[in-house]
Amino acid sequence: MKEHTQSAKNRRFFNTTGPCNPNDHYMLPPAGRLVGAQLSRYVKDKLYWVLHAPRQTGKTTFLKSWMREINAGGEAVACYVSVERCQGLPEIERAMPAICSAIREHTHMFDFAVPEVKTADASSMLSNILIQWSELVSPQPLIILFDEVDVLEGEAMISFLRQLRGGFASRGVGVFPVSIALVGMHDLKDYITAAKDGKAPNPGSPFNIKADSASLSNFTREDIAKLFAQRTEDTGQQITPEALDYAFEQSKGQPWIVNSLFMRATMRVLDEESTETVTVAHLREARGQMIEARETHLDTLGERLRDPRIKHVIQTIIIGNTDPSMGRTNRDVELATDLGLICWDTASGFTIANPIYEEILTRYLNSGYHDNLPPPSAWKWQKPDGSLDMDSLLREFQKFWRRHSEVWEQKSGYTEAFPHLLLMAFLQRVTNGGEHVDRESAAGRGRMDLAVEFGGACYIIEVKVVYSYDSPDTVREEGLEQICEYRDKVNAAAPAWLVIFDRRPKAKELTWDERITWEVDKATGVTVVGC
Repeated sequence: MKEHTQSAKNRRFFNTTGPCNPNDHYMLPPAGRLVGAQLSRYVKDKLYWVLHAPRQTGKTTFLKSWMREINAGGEAVACYVSVERCQGLPEIERAMPAICSAIREHTHMFDFAVPEVKTADASSMLSNILIQWSELVSPQPLIILFDEVDVLEGEAMISFLRQLRGGFASRGVGVFPVSIALVGMHDLKDYITAAKDGKAPNPGSPFNIKADSASLSNFTREDIAKLFAQRTEDTGQQITPEALDYAFEQSKGQPWIVNSLFMRATMRVLDEESTETVTVAHLREARGQMIEARETHLDTLGERLRDPRIKHVIQTIIIGNTDPSMGRTNRDVELATDLGLICWDTASGFTIANPIYEEILTRYLNSGYHDNLPPPSAWKWQKPDGSLDMDSLLREFQKFWRRHSEVWEQKSGYTEAFPHLLLMAFLQRVTNGGEHVDRESAAGRGRMDLAVEFGGACYIIEVKVVYSYDSPDTVREEGLEQICEYRDKVNAAAPAWLVIFDRRPKAKELTWDERITWEVDKATGVTVVGC
């Protein structure tokens, strides 16, 4: 058996802050996750290209890794340059000096020849310093990897792209960078539109200088296993196959989430020096810690929900509505996808990108409801043996809906999803610690499915809405069929409740006694809860 002797001082760890490097962190070669890229061709054929992917997926890690690889080969000079400092500087008179300053600092940081700023004209300052830099590294070709390009805006973005375009035709050794990567969350077509004064680009446009638009894929389940295997190699600590499955299921391979789950499981749930095998239980606890901590990356996702463009997309998915305008080429959908909030596949259509993001976004949207609900001690929701009394809890919800929904809805930013969010807030108030609520929602499904785990038992809930074009009886029958199908998939023996919200305008003409209903469907055993 191999002896594991790596000292705690030199031990690598799962990184969640900043770029990864192989000396300090467990990591996979990021170039292996590139989609649509031809790295050697970009240098050989002197091409400009775009890399776009959501935050915290490994873009900067890839760029610095590729820079080191190119420079080690000695055939070219590659330099990473972040222009993040230009955020909030739309004026070219402020942005261009900041970009040139970033270039000088990065060349000094990586021990390259440092170019000077020789002109005060902002409209040519960038091209001037790139020409000079190319001369300094000659006879080697210059390659620049510009990171965080999407922070540029307005005239600054237009000038940045135009100055690159101006040097593109004459690019070459000692003349202008032979290859440039523009890296951020968005594709270059958004930048081109801005630089063309709002006009969409056409195929013959001389501004369209990109060769490819590449992206970074998430980890596969095999990638996740390889990542943890590095810790096993270092320390001997194992992980169960079920835990690997859980990590992939909860993250859908999102790199930051995978690293965060593993970091917390191995350094907080378990002691850093522990070699105890990591199980699903450890990852569940790590998941809970991560969500409660509201770490910067996850909190930033929540802030995105304030954007009206994002609101429509997310709300449509939460309530399961069908919207033919929400195609993958819709600009709002593209934005939500670029941010990593949603994904699309042929099996499910549009969904929230992964269960952990779904939990975070839901908690962000219903935190006002959750934090202002009465304490659970005021409700009847537990049986004498401590188990969950879902019948009593949903009757308490009906009382609250009757008394407060009309006032609370007026203060809701996500009006259409208000019933779903309030019900989930109710459930979250009594599911703490190891208890949790799993959700399934997707645009076009016509419902939201919930699986509540409490005290080792499972409870199935489906949420349906009656709209003005619906018949309550039709929605009820459709819902019963759907919830039985979902129950069979999750836990065929679990009790089930179908919660139906009547959102038709004429429903307000009914008395609350007529709107609040409760019945058990004899054929299926499902309790139908009317609100």
